Amino acid sequence: MLLFILKRLATLALTLAAASVLVFAVLEVLPGNAAEIILGDSATPESLAALEARLGLDRPPLQRYLTWTGGLLRGETARSISYDTPTAELLAERLEVTLPLAAMAMALTVVLALVLGLYAASRHRKLGDVGVMALSQLGIAIPNFWFAILLILLFAVQLQWVSAGGFPGWRQDDGGGFWPGLKALLLPAVALAVVQAAILARVTRSAVLDVMREDFVRTARAKGLSRRQALLRHVLRNAMIPVLTVAGLQFANLVTGTIVIENVFVLPGVGRLVFQAIGNRDLVVVRDVVMLLAAIVVAVNFLVDVAAAWVDPRVRLA
Repeated sequence: MLLFILKRLATLALTLAAASVLVFAVLEVLPGNAAEIILGDSATPESLAALEARLGLDRPPLQRYLTWTGGLLRGETARSISYDTPTAELLAERLEVTLPLAAMAMALTVVLALVLGLYAASRHRKLGDVGVMALSQLGIAIPNFWFAILLILLFAVQLQWVSAGGFPGWRQDDGGGFWPGLKALLLPAVALAVVQAAILARVTRSAVLDVMREDFVRTARAKGLSRRQALLRHVLRNAMIPVLTVAGLQFANLVTGTIVIENVFVLPGVGRLVFQAIGNRDLVVVRDVVMLLAAIVVAVNFLVDVAAAWVDPRVRLA
């Protein structure tokens, strides 16, 4: 197991290094002047020269890349052009919204997917199975931003149970608190979870049905276990490998896919930050946000590999 983890850590490091090169090349090395993009066509030569010096564009690309990555490794980041604040502080503040939102959406996704997937598999080719598959197909077809608007119209406008948007904060000193903050993230989490739960439910159903056809399941049933006992004791764990893999990728998608939902609900998260940074032409923030999202995706994939190896020893032996 230790050798497996070390190999995956090496792969993680190489992937992050490749991602940093790609992000740096796209934003700072390819044709085009970042200072001109930020200041626009009406900028004077003096202002361009000053911003180029501030961004380090007057230095060789390799030196700028090493300075940027070295700062990331030390926890030091450049200052945002539009906010005049280190991007690390901006990201830390915005992650207080994005990570809890993604975690809530992931929890709803897993609960809904496991319940619906197991229910459909236990009633294979019956009315319950057909109904779950129809609902999951509908969930996949619905865009999450459109579903988010429907949730706002129903629960915020018609029923007035929650606010239509905004985030009060987690601290009572700022006028918020744990429950107000959780309440503000509930509808966005549901909007994010619907599509992902529909996908994961179909994966769960397929994985459970594949395992239920194995010989050891028939042996367990022959020994006197009921269908439900065999499903929960033997089938579920052996069916978790594809479910864990897809769920891990979905969590990464939830973190990186909050841009639209956070803008619909006016949430001050990372998604809204990168949207505003693109509008403000703040490439310093865009670069660090993209690198952060890439790091989250790579780290989640690493955790999924480790979890899969822990659940099924055949993965690490392979």
